[in-house]
Amino acid sequence: MLDLSQNKLSQLPDGAFRPLADLRNLDLSNNQLERVSQDSFAGLGLLERLYLYNNRIQSIHPAAFQGLGQLLELKLQGNQLTSLPALRMPKLLLLDLSYNQVPPPGPDDFQTPNLESLKMAGLGLRELDPELLAGLGNLHDLDVSQNQLRAVPPALGEVRGLIRLGLAGNPVGQLRPEDFQNLEELQELDVSNMNLQGFPAGLGRLLPRLQQLTAAENPFNCLCPLAWFPGWLREGGLRLGRTEETRCHFPPLNAGKVLERLEHRDFGCPTTTTVTTTTVTTSTTKAPRVTTAPRRLTPARGPAPSQREPLLRRDRQRPAPRGPSRPHRRRPRLRAPFEGAPCPPNICLNGGTCLRDRHGHLECICPRGAWGTYCENEEEPPPPPPAPPQETHTVAVAMTPDISSGQVTSTTILLDLHRYIRTRPYLRGIRLTYRNLSGPDRRPMQLSVPASYPEYTLRGLRPNSTYSICAGPLGELGQADTSCTEARTAGQQLPVARVMDGQLTSKLVPALAVLLLLVLVAAAVGVVCYLRRRRAKAHSDDAGGDEPSTLELEGVKACLDNGTLPQKQPVELQPPPRQPSTPGWSTRSRSCRPTAPPTTTWRH
Repeated sequence: MLDLSQNKLSQLPDGAFRPLADLRNLDLSNNQLERVSQDSFAGLGLLERLYLYNNRIQSIHPAAFQGLGQLLELKLQGNQLTSLPALRMPKLLLLDLSYNQVPPPGPDDFQTPNLESLKMAGLGLRELDPELLAGLGNLHDLDVSQNQLRAVPPALGEVRGLIRLGLAGNPVGQLRPEDFQNLEELQELDVSNMNLQGFPAGLGRLLPRLQQLTAAENPFNCLCPLAWFPGWLREGGLRLGRTEETRCHFPPLNAGKVLERLEHRDFGCPTTTTVTTTTVTTSTTKAPRVTTAPRRLTPARGPAPSQREPLLRRDRQRPAPRGPSRPHRRRPRLRAPFEGAPCPPNICLNGGTCLRDRHGHLECICPRGAWGTYCENEEEPPPPPPAPPQETHTVAVAMTPDISSGQVTSTTILLDLHRYIRTRPYLRGIRLTYRNLSGPDRRPMQLSVPASYPEYTLRGLRPNSTYSICAGPLGELGQADTSCTEARTAGQQLPVARVMDGQLTSKLVPALAVLLLLVLVAAAVGVVCYLRRRRAKAHSDDAGGDEPSTLELEGVKACLDNGTLPQKQPVELQPPPRQPSTPGWSTRSRSCRPTAPPTTTWRH
């Protein structure tokens, strides 16, 4: 056994497998092979299984399989073949050619008398060659699904030993009893996606050995003619493949229901179909006579509008009953067993009226626009006129909005959501949608707000703009439960503040300059005064006099009285001769007081 699948092989060298003379199984599937040459499988005389499916093979040499006399299985599905070589393989049991572009094969293409399984799905077949199937007397499994067969091929009758048959995906539409003749050995049948509305009533008798039936993706009419089907499945123990996908399409009462799970009463059939003579006599004496048509023709109770037209048409066909002039001379009319028996409920659809004739047969009188045995077909009504535009606006905008705007600034709007949340206790969240109605960009912006937020602030808005704000349930796109309001942001204050700052700056700068100048002048005066005091102190200490000089007192007094330093001519003073200091004497410095005399203290 050699498995080379899924290796992106693009070619097979001639004689590559010649050294493997004892090879029995070779798997080359899911690669990128494009052609098979004459010597691709040279030397593999004992090969039994060859898998070449899901490649890109476009051509196979006519002599590519000549040396494979022991081959049992050949799988070529999922390639790009446009022609097939003649297959002369006496021991071949399985051949799969599905999903290629080959023409319909004929009897000369297959010389495989022992073939048991033939798969030809997706080849575009419109019919099957009877001679081809007649030459395959040992065929047990046939798959012709996903083709263009308009009816079950009559050539299937040539294969009497067929056990599995796949017809899925063909536009057959209706099965007939003669389609299953000579198929008594059939055990598995796949009729999925064939646009079937029902099955022939004798299917169980035609296929006595059937064990599994797959009928998914069909629009079944679950009416009285199909009422036998669920019971037949249960009684025979049949397996219904893809059960959940086998559902009723019609009538509306059963639409969407699983076909296998319906009961006999769900199909709207009459409750009694066959009765004995004794039962007929008893029912005739006890059951009251019910006449539906005369009751509907009485003036006191007119027919429904949908049924008025059929009744009027029926009146034209049958003359109105004449009033009895002599009731005591009228001979009693013998009624049939079923005449007067009530119709089963819901047997006539789309407003049809159910009637019984004297033989017990049911008849549905259909109203205008409906037709069929049970009035099951209904013409499509004309499209309704478009609604006026003002009604759409009335539905979209609530009369009393449940949201309102509170505090508003130039860039924010505070939303009050108390009422919206209180009136909708089922909310999982709130979807806020807002857009700017004043600017060129009116694209809506959406936010998701938890239902526990009774207030929410929209931020990042444009100043002096009108916004439309809507609140709706989170996760729903409809407008039935949406409340909207409008709010306008305030104007921007930043330009006004800048103007005021400019005005204040233009007034404060000169004042601050004057104040700074005064502070500098005062500081200079203080420095000058300080220096003069130091100088005066130094002179007094050096001179040792008892009283300060006149120049010093006048200058200090002028400094304190006027706050300015007087402009005087400098006077050169000759320091007095220094006298020797007496031990124990200490002279205290005089302060800048013009009237205070100097003080002298004695110390030991």
